[in-house]
Amino acid sequence: MGSKGATAEVFLAAFKTLERKEQDIFLSEILKDKRLREDLIDIAIAESRAKDKSRPFRDFLKEQNN
Repeated sequence: MGSKGATAEVFLAAFKTLERKEQDIFLSEILKDKRLREDLIDIAIAESRAKDKSRPFRDFLKEQNN
């Protein structure tokens, strides 16, 4: 990862060194923030659909109109 990701890599490495209970507390605090919670949900959805086959947007619109 480039220099822009270096800080994230250091942060993740530090997070992984925490005991599980401390990780849970940290994540609980993040989830209390509505914006961060919504971002995490969006990321999880995108990751879960990353390998889905795409389809033309026009086909999607036709399906929505039926």
